[in-house]
Parts: sequence; structure tokens; C-alpha cells
Amino acid sequence: MPGDILDNRGRGTAGWSWPSIHPEGRKFGAIAAVATLAIAFLGLGFIAWPMAVLTLGILAFFRDPERVTPRDDAFIIAPADGMITLIQKVSPPRELSANDGTGVIGMGIAPVTRVSIFMSVFDVHINRAPIGGTVRRVVYIPGKFLNADLDKASEENERQHFLIERGDGLQIGFTQIAGLIARRIVPFVKAGDIVAVGQRVGLIRFGSRVDVYLPEGTEPKVLVGQRVVAGETVLAELGQAPLIEGVRQ
Repeated sequence: MPGDILDNRGRGTAGWSWPSIHPEGRKFGAIAAVATLAIAFLGLGFIAWPMAVLTLGILAFFRDPERVTPRDDAFIIAPADGMITLIQKVSPPRELSANDGTGVIGMGIAPVTRVSIFMSVFDVHINRAPIGGTVRRVVYIPGKFLNADLDKASEENERQHFLIERGDGLQIGFTQIAGLIARRIVPFVKAGDIVAVGQRVGLIRFGSRVDVYLPEGTEPKVLVGQRVVAGETVLAELGQAPLIEGVRQ
């Protein structure tokens, strides 16, 4: 059940179940299903069958599985499912670093490590909070729809920035970035909301990317090419900056 406590010593129970469909996607699935039935009723089976597959694909895209989130004040959790495609030293975007006039101090301009997670159309697209705390900023920026794998997508594509601050002052910024197919970024939270680590905070429709800006002095515990799971994979551990190498095989 949601909210159950599980641990690494065997506490709790687990079992497989069908993931639910997020409400944001039910309307798309319903439209596709009605269109499929109408086409089938007209006897156009050669179109109805592909439409049925498309309907299932839409429902699968908006699936919203439960996740078990590790709880440790030192952990920064992956906010998105997908593949790590870029790890770079950059200055945080202006929307996260500058003083916005509300009294909320931003991340500053000192270079930090940015971890980019690419989500294909086959990945779960529900994004989750990497830490628990207060949502200090949610800033939407209209833009282009370049390939989300490109480095310049961070600055040119449609995107939405989040800044979450813990009670001890730790801030984590992350950005939802639209891709070639994505045309809509949907937030579930607003500035001032309090979120738990692993809580659902938004989604991006049909392929995209999420950039995470780690605090200074912290390096990721994941590798380029590695797949991560939103709400479960430990992306980094505060104050830890070891070199970790992996082998593709």
C-alpha cells in the first residue's frame, strides 16, 4: 500500500501489480479508444487494429507505477526515468540562480554538476522530487523543440525550472525540458507547496529530458549511459565526489 515503510532488512511486503494510468493521460486514452471503436463499427478493421495498438501505447505512456523511495538526508533521488546522457560542469540557469525579487535566494552562479536524464517515449514520464522541502520556484519558459539529447536544448527548448529548498537550507534545482515530440509540460505543484522526496511534481508528454543541478562539492553516483528510475535511484550523496567508472557490456 502507498505509504508503507520498507527497509533493507526485510521489513514490508511487495508484489507486482498493474500500474495505474495518470489522470492527465486518461482523456487521451479515452479519445483514442472512442475513435478506435467508431472506426471498427464502420468495418475499417485495417485501420481499427493500428488504432487499438495506438490506444494501448498512449495508456502505457501515461502509466504511473508506485515507487519505493530511499529515505536518507544525504540522498538526492533521481527525478526522472531514463538514461544518463550528459554529466557536465555548468553554471545554473538564471531562473534558478538569480534573485527573483521575492526574497528567495537562488543557487548562485558558481559552476555545479548538471546531470541530464533523457526520457524516451517508452519511459515513465511522471517526474518526482529529488529531495523533500518547500518548492521555492516554478518557472515556465516557452521555447523550441530541438532533440532533447543536444546540450543546447537546456537553453533553447521549452522548459520548466523547479527549485526545492529543505529546512536546513539545501537547495536542489531541476529542469523539465521538452523534446522533439513533447509539446506540453504539466506541473503538479506550485511555489510555496511542501513536497516529500519522491513525490510526483509533474510530467512531460511524449519524450523529453530532465536536468538536475547538484550542490557544490557533490558528484553523481551514476554513470553516463546508465538507466535510472524516478523516485528510487540514488542520483548523488551530499558531500560525496568519488570517481566511479563503469564498463559497457
